[in-house]
Amino acid sequence: MKSRLLGGITALVLAIVGTIMLVNYVSHADRRAQASLDPVDVVIIESAVPAGTTAEELKSHVQVRSIPGAAKAADALSSLTGLEGQVTSVTLEPGEQLLASRLVDPSQQILPGTVEVPADMQEVTVLLPPEGVVGGTVRAGDVVGVFVTYTDPAKSDVSATRLLFDKVLVTAVQQAPPSTEQTPDGTSAIPSGSSFVTFARNATDSAKIILSTRSGNIWLTKQTAKTPTSDGTPVTTAGIFQ
Repeated sequence: MKSRLLGGITALVLAIVGTIMLVNYVSHADRRAQASLDPVDVVIIESAVPAGTTAEELKSHVQVRSIPGAAKAADALSSLTGLEGQVTSVTLEPGEQLLASRLVDPSQQILPGTVEVPADMQEVTVLLPPEGVVGGTVRAGDVVGVFVTYTDPAKSDVSATRLLFDKVLVTAVQQAPPSTEQTPDGTSAIPSGSSFVTFARNATDSAKIILSTRSGNIWLTKQTAKTPTSDGTPVTTAGIFQ
């Protein structure tokens, strides 16, 4: 009789404890669900924003809206306060939340069509005709060979061409838009304008490139990581057929 009574009491206690735990769990779940639905302010992009737009200019492209807390991105901004002097690092599309990671100091901005400059180098730009940039196909991020043709003033009838630098990183290319004319399959329109090509080099190499544009002609070849390194032996008009 006593064992039955103790068993009944134990079962009752367990039922009460289980009920309390269940009620407590449901209560906490409700609070968590309610917290995720609590509205928060988020800056939403209203119209397309090009890369490089300043925080001041950004004001006309955004609107602060209230959305459920669970829908807010981790680093979404709730206002533009304190962003003075920063610019957008990428193009922003309507409907997306403005993320803190999308805004950078202008010195850290990487423009479309460019690549990051290695920390120990600087940029130097040269103007080249279409044939000198592999028919206008050189793009930012490519590595190129920089060839220089030079005519000795004392021997005007003898020119020499040599590879000045191997594996030069191209950081930017500016050229006129390509022709829209129809061309046969497997071909492209002939480029009609010159290109500004920017390289990443150290100070001494930059000086050599600048001097080469003043005293000779530069011609680029497109290379790959597997392109063999040249010994830089010059080729003269007298040695073309040797």
